[in-house]
Amino acid sequence: MSKKVQAIYLWWHKPVIDQELLQSLPNLKVIANSGVGMDHLDLKLVANFGVKMANAPCAVSSSTADTGMALLLASASVFLAGYHIAISSGMEYCEADFLGVEVTGATLGIIGMGSIGYKIALRAKAFEMNILYHNRTGRKEQEEQAVGAAYCEKIDGLLQRADFVMVVVSLTPQTHKLIGKREMELMKPTATLINISRGAVVDQEALVTALQTGVIRAAALDVTHPEPLPRDHTLLKLKNVIITPHLGIKTDKATYMITEEAVENILAALNGLPIPSEVLPS
Repeated sequence: MSKKVQAIYLWWHKPVIDQELLQSLPNLKVIANSGVGMDHLDLKLVANFGVKMANAPCAVSSSTADTGMALLLASASVFLAGYHIAISSGMEYCEADFLGVEVTGATLGIIGMGSIGYKIALRAKAFEMNILYHNRTGRKEQEEQAVGAAYCEKIDGLLQRADFVMVVVSLTPQTHKLIGKREMELMKPTATLINISRGAVVDQEALVTALQTGVIRAAALDVTHPEPLPRDHTLLKLKNVIITPHLGIKTDKATYMITEEAVENILAALNGLPIPSEVLPS
């Protein structure tokens, strides 16, 4: 069937796209990814075979932003711990000092203000949060005003001022371990780090140390490196971290929309039309 294959739809990084596969598909025209991140693909290798590439940024932005806000709220509150207390066999009362931290009026620092980051800002505004953001370039003034966001040209200023730091960037050589020991030490000791991008964007060894020594208050992670973590990993044993299994796009609507967007990209490529969500090698 190899000569008949003109398109590949990648779902959760499968199938693995390597040189052997590309060489075996002489008529391949396009690879459509089920999501935004393309770090699992060698973009230059694929392009060298004359194959177009596309992702699905529109379909995943809302569900991923929802996941980011859910992790923020969960890390701020004591709902998860409270649930275990409420269902425990010995439950008689809840301690008076069993307290979370206030979200309303807190400062959220968003690192990466693309479509997902901007939707997080829209949600945070509804919670009356103060919003800072760091990006390669600032958003338009009217876009900033719509969510009440202030641009931080340097990441350090955002880290020093934010109560919650949310990482929403693509994984590239430039963003690998973007948040490391130095960055965490700039954060407030009362701050929470939230990662919904890729696990390798955060230095996990540095994060473990920061959580154990009180450099930061807590972390909430929808992504880790690797996924899943080894069952004996220290992060899984800490009480001041929440970890979810990469749930960012796992809703019924998002899954349907991802498939629709991928099919649209594939049909455009096969018909010689502009690909709506084409990704070019950098």
